[in-house]
Amino acid sequence: MKNASAGAVEPPGRAGFARVPGSCGELVQGTLDDVHFHITCPVDLYATVQVKLVPGSGRVHGAQDCPKAGRAATIALSRFGSNSDAVLSVVSELPRGKGMASSTADVVATVSGIFAAFGSDVPPNTVADIALQVEPSDGLMYPGIALFDHRNGKARRVIGRAPPMHVLVLDFGGIIDTVAFNLTDRTAELQRLESRWRKAAALVENGIKSGSAEMVGEGATISSLAHQAILPKPQLDAVMQFGRELRSVGVNVAHSGSVLGLLFDGDRDRAEFAKAKALDRLPGLERVYLQRLVDGGAIVAGAPREITVP
Repeated sequence: MKNASAGAVEPPGRAGFARVPGSCGELVQGTLDDVHFHITCPVDLYATVQVKLVPGSGRVHGAQDCPKAGRAATIALSRFGSNSDAVLSVVSELPRGKGMASSTADVVATVSGIFAAFGSDVPPNTVADIALQVEPSDGLMYPGIALFDHRNGKARRVIGRAPPMHVLVLDFGGIIDTVAFNLTDRTAELQRLESRWRKAAALVENGIKSGSAEMVGEGATISSLAHQAILPKPQLDAVMQFGRELRSVGVNVAHSGSVLGLLFDGDRDRAEFAKAKALDRLPGLERVYLQRLVDGGAIVAGAPREITVP
């Protein structure tokens, strides 16, 4: 694929496709040196976007149920100076309002799909810049596991590949408006806990680089406990006790969402056993998913042909 440039116009009828993982919250989230950051926790639940370019005037169609994807598409189209319209088809496996990065996955897949339709590569930094114009964003546009400033993009780097781990995603109900949550100034509380964010981040980074699920779990647990002062999870103690009994390596949370995750090493049988027991052992649990920790980043394809877009 070529690089995007202003004024690049492709003939209508081109199509692009992108698939992007969601997340189970974050492995760590807090501040370092007054910069907001999180470490991504991508899981194998995906948003898939198909883009078709048709004659028009640079408008976006088919995103009524995904307005953030629509805004991102408009920004991405403007990069090409094109008169084509973009017709989007968005299909997502991710529940909304739970802290599983459903909106970010939609946005990243949409931007990646539009660039693919124009036959252009798109660096993760460009996707991040567009996503941050829409809302505070998860760092799922970066390959592997990444550290990312979800508010301003000041910090952005890839740590490494996802180690073999499983995440038992626990949904106790309720939804949280991530945008509204991030509008509240919690600077004082975050700064007070900065030593814990630093320790948590160091453990997770070292765990990712060394392939140690235990270190990743320890760091994620520190961050989860620290964040009880910011957005309490009433079920955290019970989940941690359940995890200890089932020999999980730790717990993580959606720091600006409602889900929690139990982290397991690569032993699928142990994670499956925990899933089978969770609904009986954890009062109030409404839904449970067993997922793999996966690498972030968009899987893209583009072709100069017609596709069917529902």
